[in-house]
Amino acid sequence: MLDLGIAGRKAIVCAASKGLGRACAMALSRAGVAVTITARTVEALEQTAAGIHAATGNKVTVVAGDITTEAGRQATLAACPQPDILVNNAGGPPHGDFRDWGLDEWNKAVNANMLTPIMLIKATVDGMCERKFGRIVNITSASVKSPIPILGMSNGARAGLTGFVAGLARQVARHNVTINNLLPGPFLTDRLRSGIEFEARKQNVSFEEMLEKRSASNPTGRVGDPEEFGAACAFLCAKASGFIVGQNLLLDGGAFNSTMG
Repeated sequence: MLDLGIAGRKAIVCAASKGLGRACAMALSRAGVAVTITARTVEALEQTAAGIHAATGNKVTVVAGDITTEAGRQATLAACPQPDILVNNAGGPPHGDFRDWGLDEWNKAVNANMLTPIMLIKATVDGMCERKFGRIVNITSASVKSPIPILGMSNGARAGLTGFVAGLARQVARHNVTINNLLPGPFLTDRLRSGIEFEARKQNVSFEEMLEKRSASNPTGRVGDPEEFGAACAFLCAKASGFIVGQNLLLDGGAFNSTMG
């Protein structure tokens, strides 16, 4: 296995009980990082922690709570007050038509997918700068580059985070602190399943038919494996990745058709 040079470092990985967050926590643990994982459902979180520890032999700290609340963030930071690595992640807003969403829905989406990552960055980035090492990875969405009509709240909130990060990343890079974004396309997670179910109902077809159709439309002929996403996250957190600053790495199997990515 490639040595990423981060063994012994400490990481906070948000929304890590399943899906892409879990994959990132697993990849970092395989690289020798002591991970603190958060999620709202304690049973799923503890099961994930046990699985990561069994696979890697490394320490996993569990913090059950809602990272989109101040109390949830404080509990996580109390468990890992000086993280070297922060992976921001939160469940995406619901699918639908923007005409059906009111201010409460928008506030919840912006809080989860823009303000919560910013608050966690605010709480950790200065310490990283003082220690001359930090890696912050925000899990956003391919919709930041190519908007998805049924994900209007995600399109807006995550694009806002992307704009904020673009400025801050250039301010802290001189301290060997990098901030980058990972933009997932179709990975086989619960989030993808819910989207496929939504479209399947609209088109009156089965889930399996819609998944096959979705896979066939991708240049790779498939959807992504979360393990691939975790590996990309660990790469951005590597010791040797200090010259990658303020980037938006799109992992979508080539679905976004552009000469320059």
